[in-house]
Amino acid sequence: MSVKLILVGCGNMGYAMLDGWLRSGRLMPAEVIVVEPNEALRERASRLGAGIVAAAGELPRDVEPNLVILAVKPQVMRAVVPDYRRFAARATFLSVAAGVSIATMAEILGDDAAIIRCMPNTPAAIGKGMMVTFANPHVNDETKAFVGELLASSGAVADIASEELMDAVTAVSGSGPAYIFHFIESLTAAGKAAGLPPETAKLLAMQTVYGAACLAKESGEEPGRLREQVTSPNGTTAAALAVLMGEDRLTRLVSDAVEAARVRSIELGK
Repeated sequence: MSVKLILVGCGNMGYAMLDGWLRSGRLMPAEVIVVEPNEALRERASRLGAGIVAAAGELPRDVEPNLVILAVKPQVMRAVVPDYRRFAARATFLSVAAGVSIATMAEILGDDAAIIRCMPNTPAAIGKGMMVTFANPHVNDETKAFVGELLASSGAVADIASEELMDAVTAVSGSGPAYIFHFIESLTAAGKAAGLPPETAKLLAMQTVYGAACLAKESGEEPGRLREQVTSPNGTTAAALAVLMGEDRLTRLVSDAVEAARVRSIELGK
């Protein structure tokens, strides 16, 4: 039985990627089998048309995937991955588990296994994600191109030259959406404290972050230059930035947060 892809785990990230692949037409439902022990999540995947099983032992004995995607929590990788070692001779493995190194995967799958690490983020659910990959030498160019096309249906894709950078990637873009969500929460709270009705404060905060991000991406200007364009001397923006930028306050706070996430990513991989 020939399928292109086995997706192991179909929680929020796995489902978001699967939905993007199928909606984009890069994969047909019949080319995917999802392995998911949770019944509700399994049924959700089934509604997309993919084949579903509850465990690796239920996969057809003659199934021969090109790609096995591991979208499970890093804490359970050592328990889950051995069930798929039988595919290592022919298939490439793509892991989206934070902190789990290629060396750890190779320890389970064999030294000759073709393995790609990927760090996606949750905006992949709406096709606005950031996916960063690193492949070991056993992954061929054709598979790299296929994986790149798949991931592109969920957002932007970047490769890194050193696997050691993956912990930094995790800390910046993997965890980064939560930082932005908290900033929206904080800006909303500040708006309410300034007297705005709650729903108005929330709308202003969300649309401002969204619009500024779009402008930063589409204008071609450096973010610092865009900031300067908004900031009139002795104006309201300058007064606010004096608080945020004084003594590099915000930069230091964000740097400390990213470093905490990077260290935790390293810890998770041990």
